[in-house]
Parts: sequence; structure tokens; C-alpha cells
Amino acid sequence: MTERQDFENWVRRYRVAWESNAPDDIRALFTPDGEYLTGPSERPWRGHDEIVANWIEAADQPGDTSYTSTVIAVDGELGVVQLTVDYREGRLYDNIWLVELAADGRARRFTEWYMKRPDSA
Repeated sequence: MTERQDFENWVRRYRVAWESNAPDDIRALFTPDGEYLTGPSERPWRGHDEIVANWIEAADQPGDTSYTSTVIAVDGELGVVQLTVDYREGRLYDNIWLVELAADGRARRFTEWYMKRPDSA
């Protein structure tokens, strides 16, 4: 069974990849056939090559953001993470992530929901 700490570790590794945009850091987050959904109804990015290419295309620059996160629920291999992402220029986003982890700690499926706070830049 997957523990809360496994999801906290995954979120920390995600942040490393977010800051580095290094393909190896991104690949390390996902199983080779993993899926990344940028919204619950979006077509997933599938597999390492597609995830890395799309991540880099949409990448934030290192230091552009800070964030706080809390793993709010764990149900077997599924974790729910709540985040607030603060962009240096003033945009602020509320996020919910669903992360389905494989036994090795990599994500088989990742889905994010994010909404810009109306009072932010």
C-alpha cells in the first residue's frame, strides 16, 4: 500500500523537475507508459517522450514560482494533493492534483486542476 510519505516524496521530486526542466528529472517522475493530464477532460500526454516534450514546451522558468502543497488524501495508490502556486509577477493559482503511483514511486497517471485566483495579476 502506498503511504502519504510516498506522495510527499513525489511532489518534492516534481518540484525539482519543475525548477530544472531537465528531461531526466521529468522522466524520473513517470512510468514509461505514464499519463499526464493538464485537466480532467484533456487528452493525456502519454509516455516519457510526449510528457517531456510537452512539459518543456509549457515550462516555467526556474525561480518563476513558489508553492505550498499538502497531501490531503491517500486511497491505495491514489493521492490527492492541494497546492497554491505563486508566480513572481503576481499570478496566484489554486491546484488539485490526482497522482496514481506505481509500486516504484513513479506516477502511472497524473491529473491536475488549476484555477487562477480572480484577485491576482
